[in-house]
Amino acid sequence: MNRIPCMEAAVRVLESEGVDTVFGIPGAAILPFYAALRTSRIRHVTVRHEEGGTHAADGWARVTGNVGVCVGTSGPAGTNMITGLYTALADSVPIVCLTGQAPLAKLHQESFQAVDIVEIARPVCKWAVQLKEPAQAPWVFREAFHVARSGRPGPVLIDLPLDVQRGECRYDPALDGPLPVEVFAPRPEPVRAAVEMLLTAERPLILAGGGVIVGGADAELRALAEYLQIPVQVTLMGKGAFPEDHPLFAGMAGIQTQTRWGNAAFLESDTVLAVGARFGDRHTGDLETYRRGRRFIHVDIEPTQIGRVFEPDLGMVGHARPALASLLDHARAAGPARPAGEWAGRVDELRATLSRRDDFDDVPIKPPRVFREINDFFGPDTTFVTAIGLYQIWSGQFQRTYLPRRYLVCGQAGPLGWEVPAAMGVKCAHPDRTVVAVAGDYSFQFLMEEIAVAAQYRIPFVVVMINNEYLGLIRQAELPYDMNYAVDLHYGEGGVDHVKLMDAFGCPARRVERPDDIRGALAWATEESERARLPVLVEVMVEREANAAMGVSLDAITEYEPVPEPASFVAQ
Repeated sequence: MNRIPCMEAAVRVLESEGVDTVFGIPGAAILPFYAALRTSRIRHVTVRHEEGGTHAADGWARVTGNVGVCVGTSGPAGTNMITGLYTALADSVPIVCLTGQAPLAKLHQESFQAVDIVEIARPVCKWAVQLKEPAQAPWVFREAFHVARSGRPGPVLIDLPLDVQRGECRYDPALDGPLPVEVFAPRPEPVRAAVEMLLTAERPLILAGGGVIVGGADAELRALAEYLQIPVQVTLMGKGAFPEDHPLFAGMAGIQTQTRWGNAAFLESDTVLAVGARFGDRHTGDLETYRRGRRFIHVDIEPTQIGRVFEPDLGMVGHARPALASLLDHARAAGPARPAGEWAGRVDELRATLSRRDDFDDVPIKPPRVFREINDFFGPDTTFVTAIGLYQIWSGQFQRTYLPRRYLVCGQAGPLGWEVPAAMGVKCAHPDRTVVAVAGDYSFQFLMEEIAVAAQYRIPFVVVMINNEYLGLIRQAELPYDMNYAVDLHYGEGGVDHVKLMDAFGCPARRVERPDDIRGALAWATEESERARLPVLVEVMVEREANAAMGVSLDAITEYEPVPEPASFVAQ
């Protein structure tokens, strides 16, 4: 077996694992890896900030289902990656981050940019490891991908000391390949018990979490729901697991990203089958209200997720796809397919009577009107990315999704600035797909330098900015304190001029201030983005004090008249 540079072996592992794009910034302590990457067929995209690189790798991973890769040098490059690692861990996204490091002998001497990044990253990674010997390189890289994919997916960090990178190892790529990832089904006993609970329930619901999408189980979910005629709800991370135009779609329950009729349907249910859902607090709200009067079956690939938030009536460990398939097999064995019943009809009634308005013609523009135009203009194959703030909550409440991996959102960590680099990663993975980043003005400014990357590499996507010139979510949270403190973002005549800002990057942009102009601007941006092969911004100026319908429990967001809504369409 030939001896080759160990970083060349590492790059061959990346290629065999299906990596076609990496996002990073070269530096002195990572140059041996870059020397090996230079002769690879893998595309390198030079980002402007390492956090942006992690989010781009995150977007690439979410939309492909494969492991995303980002690279940085030593010291602050690694610490800049921590937010992206936390985001990936929170949302079960498999990424591998590579960091350069000072030589091993210098680590204890406070060498330039030498920091113990493994210990810093360990709490936000599935595995953080430092390469100690050149001979370990191919095997550590191979295991990194295996760990990232296995069980509940998540991030891995590999720290690469400079002297180790310069070493050689024995490696033959023809003798190596990806390690198998176990996709295990639950035991038949709890599956049988779960089916009995569903068959005896009068008003059952299936709650599809992000695990259904990660597990590629959307077809199995739909088959089970249709066979038993059980309405299906999705969590925010599960949007796209079940088509929202399906007769059995039962909306979303939650205290922020929710549909009013979804909350009502959940509160009327008596049994909930939750698959790949972690019962996040923005979904459940007050647990007493959430749990009262209903039994729970919790299916998850990670055993420690079961019982973490509350103890279910039945827990079941298994991968979403074989778990749902097994439930369907047992349901078929128990009896014929069920016809649509009163419960499905009741969900339809709630949908018809408790929907929110989105047809506002007001100036300034009301945010629901923006999402009405987005829904009407973009097709079902469009991929949306959105981050955190009032615009994310409005997006969750109003945007419709029909296919998996088409609605990407940083759910638990919620880092501002995620949308632009994530959209860039999505477009790199699917160049022929329309990609739209829905962002707030404040979030856009966090990592807006990544627009320069998309412009340099001709990565086209559309940014729809919902601009209220406020820290809108914080302003709304301050209302009970009777204060409006430190949230105003505007200065001069109109705050940051994002149109001029985009022009400075060499990218087109347009500002919209009237609702009738939104659709035309979306059409222009979509066409112009693909024509010029650039990111294009549509900045929609919305009313400054618009609030989202939110509460502390599910019943707080169902008990008010659906039409007409108050001027600010607030639930309270």
